[in-house]
Amino acid sequence: MKLYISCDMEGVAGVCAWQQVDARNSHPEYEIYRRYYTQEVKAAVAGARAAGVTEFLVNDSHGPMRNLDLEAFDSDVRVIFGNRKTFSMVQDADAGFAGAFFVGYHGGAGDADAVLCHTYTPSVIYEVRLNGMRCSEATLNAALLGYYGVPLLMITGDRTTVEDVRSQMPWVHGAIVKESIGNFAANTMLPGSACELIRAAAAEAVQNVSRAQLFRVEPPVTLDVDLVSAAQAHLVATIPGFERVASRGVRFVHDDYAVVFKSFVATWRLGGQA
Repeated sequence: MKLYISCDMEGVAGVCAWQQVDARNSHPEYEIYRRYYTQEVKAAVAGARAAGVTEFLVNDSHGPMRNLDLEAFDSDVRVIFGNRKTFSMVQDADAGFAGAFFVGYHGGAGDADAVLCHTYTPSVIYEVRLNGMRCSEATLNAALLGYYGVPLLMITGDRTTVEDVRSQMPWVHGAIVKESIGNFAANTMLPGSACELIRAAAAEAVQNVSRAQLFRVEPPVTLDVDLVSAAQAHLVATIPGFERVASRGVRFVHDDYAVVFKSFVATWRLGGQA
């Protein structure tokens, strides 16, 4: 049985400030929380392994996407490391997986009570909608999993993030490791307790894989992206297939969600150059 894990860092227990997850500027707190991040992913692997999973593909999906301590994992785990991936946080999720976990996930841009909430690139993306439905990273990514026939089984993070996903995908098991107090504070579990919770939730999620469903967006898919600035929208509208529909808004319509997802990735990569 093969399992896919997409992992991010803002949803890890204890994280409540950008400095804790800033790999690029060598903040001293980063090394501490990088260790906690690795421990939470390892706990998810351990729980799933105990429930019968024999192969894992872990996609490091935070920032530069090379944060995990690779020596912490056993030989049944492979890791996708590095950025500029075609499908970013869900790269290679099409390889016949029985299910997927989202570990350390956070809320979407604009969420009132989610620690460090944003959607992919906070300096570029203001809001994303699929067929009119407001989306977070978890929603966007789960839809690509569904497109490939892979059900989301578990998500870990703060309460707002977990409950938002479960409101749309009630079969998903959740491990709530902290309670957000606004966007920059949290009432959090300690790392060891968080790992115990994640390990138990992971095992239960795999044991109940037969009850999981696919999360899909029905075609034709209309992708609406509101950028942070009009200059970004102007630049993104030069991508073939995009239409500028407002000062900061662009739209892309296609029947194939994989094409839609790649086009969304292009918006924040190109928009970041404006």
